[in-house]
Amino acid sequence: MWFFNKMCTSKARLDGKTVVITGASSGIGKETARDLYARGARVILACRNIEKTNEAIDDIKNNPPSWITKDEYENNVGELAIYLLDLCSLKSVRDCAKSLLTNEAAIHILINNAGVAAYPYKITEDGIEATLQVNYLGHFLLTLLLLPKMQSSSPSCRIVNLASFLYTLANINFDDINMKRSYSPFLRYTQTKLANILFTKELARRLKEANIHGINVYSLHPGVIATEITRYSDSTVSCIAPFFFNTCAHLFGKNVIQGTQTTIYCSIDEGIANQTGLYYSNCGVSNTYRKANDRQYADKLWNVSCRLLDLEPEENFTTFLETVSRQML
Repeated sequence: MWFFNKMCTSKARLDGKTVVITGASSGIGKETARDLYARGARVILACRNIEKTNEAIDDIKNNPPSWITKDEYENNVGELAIYLLDLCSLKSVRDCAKSLLTNEAAIHILINNAGVAAYPYKITEDGIEATLQVNYLGHFLLTLLLLPKMQSSSPSCRIVNLASFLYTLANINFDDINMKRSYSPFLRYTQTKLANILFTKELARRLKEANIHGINVYSLHPGVIATEITRYSDSTVSCIAPFFFNTCAHLFGKNVIQGTQTTIYCSIDEGIANQTGLYYSNCGVSNTYRKANDRQYADKLWNVSCRLLDLEPEENFTTFLETVSRQML
């Protein structure tokens, strides 16, 4: 409930740091961009709707977060930039990554924020169910493609994956990864959020085993928030469901600024700079349960994800990243 919501209290500045945020044209992504821009970062909004993202940038530039004065905001901020990214297209993911690697000197923080919920059943041009690709697989690929740049930008680099407490309800059917036999928008959403937690843990493990230091990985539950993520629900579920969700979110959940705090916390807080592979809620570490703690389950998801991307999951992680990079050529 609102009176239990914690705020990120870190005063950290991000001058000279470059941050990439997916889905930053609205909601949590935009508010995260606003906060990190105010801290001096070069913030890249990686989005599919350029017109809407330009409007977001105008809003960010003209409206500072509450913790900074207008004068400070006008004279002590970072930079804002837009890159085209449509997670429904793996080609767009690769093109975006190639542009980032070519044009940016460094990438210090990657925030995999974009997502959809209650999305109608759709197979993308890549042959993958859309919610799975947007919420998880597209970010999986983007992260792997940007890792070499982040490795050269380290130490103190972070990858932040947005999940949800609803992961506790999920069980991924690897034999029907596209849910062709029985599609449920709600269950698919929970599966993608579980996937983001498993990806966080497995990536942290593989980085450690490959002796790659200076890149830490975090997953988080932002809270129950009424944002545009439910914009498709009218066409996929009863019209009562989105009304009920949004009413509960307004009464018992968080507003967008409150819902941004754990993302900001995982991105900048000095106290967790040496933590990796953990799950956070309300600006603190939270325990994970059931499938999220299954090491073999995480490994299986990694291998299935590689197969969907036509990649061979090699034991040598450095060699694997080189293979992933060649996909952009």
